[in-house]
This record gives sequence, structure tokens and C-alpha cells, in this order.
Amino acid sequence: MRQPLSPSARRRRTGYLFCLPGLAFLALFLAYPLLYNLWTSVHDVDLGQLLGGAARFNGLDNYRAVADDPAFWHSVRLSLVFTLASLLLQFTIGFALALLFARPFPLGGLLRSLLLVAWLLPPVVSGTLFRWMLDAESGAYNALFQALGLSGLSHDWLTDPSTSMAGVVFANVWVGVPFNMLLLLVGLHTIDPELHEAAAIDGANAWQRFRHLTLPLMRPVSVTVLLLGLLYTFKVFDLVFVMTGGGPVDATRVLSLYVYEVFFTFFRFGQGAAAGLLLLVLPLLAGAWYVRRLRREEDVPAGGAA
Repeated sequence: MRQPLSPSARRRRTGYLFCLPGLAFLALFLAYPLLYNLWTSVHDVDLGQLLGGAARFNGLDNYRAVADDPAFWHSVRLSLVFTLASLLLQFTIGFALALLFARPFPLGGLLRSLLLVAWLLPPVVSGTLFRWMLDAESGAYNALFQALGLSGLSHDWLTDPSTSMAGVVFANVWVGVPFNMLLLLVGLHTIDPELHEAAAIDGANAWQRFRHLTLPLMRPVSVTVLLLGLLYTFKVFDLVFVMTGGGPVDATRVLSLYVYEVFFTFFRFGQGAAAGLLLLVLPLLAGAWYVRRLRREEDVPAGGAA
């Protein structure tokens, strides 16, 4: 006769049952596509084989083909430039706005809400908006320069290879600044105001309080914000695709657009799958470093207590 389950065992079983829907969702929409992409990356898959033919196993040939493609490394460089420039500007402007909104002032809540609109809009909408504003003939920015008598600053922003990346970065910064501001503002509110008051009494000016008090206390939040920005920005596709499509002359063809073109323009699905997995390398390394850093910080108090 089966022994009745103990209360703790019943609670564990109930907990597993509640986890099943989430596990099924992850298996269906995360694990299966990732494993299928891994399988595709080590097979010679073209359009006919994808529709029902037998794919030939080719080992690491797809990865070698991607690594030998100069266009791949060009896209990697563009992705790094796009990501680093976006992160630097988003974080700096977001931190400045967070410091501004940390202290209450008239209409501060309304202005903060209006800034969040940029983050709430879908990237396709934001990309379309900036494509129109940076247009050479009917763009709002060129019209503004001409109205101010600064027609010499008018430029064909998105169709000039020397400025197209700057235009895409500008749009991405506009999208990402509210997210950075919101998280950094929450971090600023966790700092005890009495610390600033004590530092001011001791004679520290505003810059000294910011440098030696605010910045060190904000370091955990800052690292989290930068990591989230890296994970999002490095894989941005829709914003760049809508604004430039990777052009002109591949000047904005970041790594996500390279993967898209290999897949859906040249139908080299094996190489596209390999490039897609390589697209995950930097975010995975950044995530692993962050998890290791958190564990190290959690172990420090325990070691000190011992």
C-alpha cells in the first residue's frame, strides 16, 4: 500500500505543477528554437531541404564560412560601434535626467511621463518617425535648420554613408534614454538623503558628493542598466531595418541585419543559423560575467562574517 505523501512533499509537488506552464512555454518558444537553430548550423540546409529534403551534416563548415566572410566581420565592427555609442549616450543622458528628476519641481511628473513615450513606442514606429525627420527633402531637422538660417547644416543624413550610422544611433538613443533614466532614478531614490546632508555639513560640494558618494552607491544599479542596454542594443534589428535597411553601401548593416540577409535573401540557412548563434556570444559572455559578479558580491559578506 502506498504511503501518503508528507505535507512538505505535497507542497513540492504542487509547486512543480504550478511551474509546468512556464516550463512548457520556455521549452516551446526558447529551448526548441535554440536547439533547432543549433542543428541547422551544423547541416547544409538550403530552401529545398528546408521544405522537406534531407539535410547533409557538414560539421563546422558553416561556422568556417561565416568566419571567412569579410561582410560578417564588417557587421561585427558596425554592431560594436552602434552598441558602444548607444550605451555611452543613453547612460550619460539618462543619468543626467535621473539626477534632474530626483528632486521634485513643478510639472516634474508630467515631464517624466512624456519622456517615457519614447520608450513605450514600438521600435518600428520610432524608426519610421526618425526616417521621416532625417529625410533630406522633407525632414523636420533640415527644415528647422533652414528656418533658423542654418541651411549649411542641412544634410542627407540617412543616405550618406558617413552620417547614416550617426542617424541610427541618434534614434536608438532617443528610444533608450527613458529606460535608463527610469532605472537610474529608482536607484537614486534608494540612497539615504542623510548621507548627502552629512557630506554637505562636512564641507563637500555638489561635485564631491556626486563623485565620492552618489557614483559608488549607484555602481550596482549602473552595471545592471549597462548590461540590460548591451543585451538589447547588440541585437537591435527592427529600428535599423526600418530606417536604412542596412544601407547605404552596408554602412549600417549591423550583425542582426547580416543574419537576416543570409537567411532570407541568400537562403543559406546553415550559415545564417551559425551567424545567429555567433550573435549570442557577446550577450552570453556579458550575462555570465554579471552572474559571476553577483555571486562574488554575495560571498563577500559571508566571508567577512566568518
